[in-house]
Amino acid sequence: MLKEFFTQRIKRGLVRRFNNLKIASVAREVARKEPQPNGAPVVFFKASTGIDDLSWNSGFHLLTSWAFRLQGIPVIYFACNSGMSHCVLGTNRDNVQKEPPCKSCVMQSKALYKNVETLKRSNVQTSRVGWFGFDRDPELVSRISSLSVPELSTFNFQDIPLGALCLPGLRWVLRIHHLNDDESTRYLLREYILSAWNVAQKFSKLLDETNPRSVIVFNGQFFPEATARYIAQKRGLRVITHEVGLQPATAYFTEGEATAYPIHIPDEFEMSAAQNAKLDAYLAKRFQGDFTMAGIKFWADMKGLDESFLQKAAGFKQIVPIFTNVIFDTSQPHANTVFEDMFDWLDMVLEIARENRDTLFVIRAHPDETRVRKASRETVEGWATSREVQKEANIVFVSPRETLSSYELIQRSKFVMIYNSTIGLEASIMGAAVLCAGKARFTQYPTVFFPQTVDEVRRKVKEFLAVDSIDVPLEFKRNARRFLYYQLYKTSLPFGEFLEPSVRTTQARLKSFKLDTLIGSESLKVIKDGVLQNGDFLLKE
Repeated sequence: MLKEFFTQRIKRGLVRRFNNLKIASVAREVARKEPQPNGAPVVFFKASTGIDDLSWNSGFHLLTSWAFRLQGIPVIYFACNSGMSHCVLGTNRDNVQKEPPCKSCVMQSKALYKNVETLKRSNVQTSRVGWFGFDRDPELVSRISSLSVPELSTFNFQDIPLGALCLPGLRWVLRIHHLNDDESTRYLLREYILSAWNVAQKFSKLLDETNPRSVIVFNGQFFPEATARYIAQKRGLRVITHEVGLQPATAYFTEGEATAYPIHIPDEFEMSAAQNAKLDAYLAKRFQGDFTMAGIKFWADMKGLDESFLQKAAGFKQIVPIFTNVIFDTSQPHANTVFEDMFDWLDMVLEIARENRDTLFVIRAHPDETRVRKASRETVEGWATSREVQKEANIVFVSPRETLSSYELIQRSKFVMIYNSTIGLEASIMGAAVLCAGKARFTQYPTVFFPQTVDEVRRKVKEFLAVDSIDVPLEFKRNARRFLYYQLYKTSLPFGEFLEPSVRTTQARLKSFKLDTLIGSESLKVIKDGVLQNGDFLLKE
């Protein structure tokens, strides 16, 4: 096991080195062929995706900036040069005071921005990189030194909500939602706030010097990019965020918040026979567990409902599956509009289950809760244990490690309950009644039942449990299919010509390609049109 670990580590190191050499080679060619820039620059910033390797989002960032530069669009990279006392990816959650790995991170950034000169006031009309360091603000240090976690979480400084901007990243790195008011958490939140303030000051200075037409940042949830986005939007600048798309090797760009996935689907859009067939082929594979998300394959060994489960279920009037989410995921700040958080919702579900002993409730934990290097520290499994769910005869808990088919469970259900899980969208497509408790990507269209208060959710659950059959509006299935089709084939911009999975599939490596291919890429044309012409970032058919 130890030998395999070191073999993989050596392999990753070699692949990363060769990948960086290839990046440097392409970067030299881009610099050599870059025409005289014209017009105001576009600022690119991505301090929260990748430290010592090429993440997928770093790849999208780099390729997009190269394509812009090759077409005479000046680019300004805002790059961290030990510019934060602590950053999200560089945090050691077991030893929060440990310094981040700035040396390897800066080396990686310098590999990405090879042959790009450092920004100076006299040369802002050409593509440059603005490196920012860290300066600790004594006044701010004094202001926050004795604050509690709740006070730090809502802390504002010079009209910037620094505390709120830091919370999603803090929860993500600690792998929890409910923060402890202990010294480790206070320390980390203080350092994030100080670092966010430093980003705000340095980014404001860069905007003053460059007067860009727009700003492009990685997803906008972690505090460096969230702060930059906030500062730019206060100035009236257009800010585009990006994330991995729903398909392998694809990106999603939007003027909204990428993790909220805003999509505009024209009312008149109806799927053709060919489009329906295309979606059905995708769903057929999905229902068998044959899919990946951000390089991760969750359901490699999906299995059907076993005989013991079916025998237990036969003793109940009806089945209601409960699909949960990962509590620290960057979708959760958008989701918590009705309930305080997912566990608040689960407490209500448990209360209702205890009142309805004739119904079998199946609570399914999300498989991402136990993902290697990203395991949650506040889990549905932990919640179930603390609430002694195992003592309830009418509740089955499915752990994140079990590969039971959620789709077979949906087929046998009276209705489906979700917080904001994507499986709710798929359940609607399957014709199931779906009761949603958190704002999801797809709730921007009528796709599920989505009551807007806790009391309304409770009433709707009790109503669904009592009626013989549930009348599901036909528009739910139609809208669910249209939304998923847009996610898969309109908003997911392919980068597979230029990027492929690395040794670790959550990382990417550069393919060999000609620069003309980059300029001619349909995906990069869509991004260029979106940034420069206020386009919709959708692939044309």
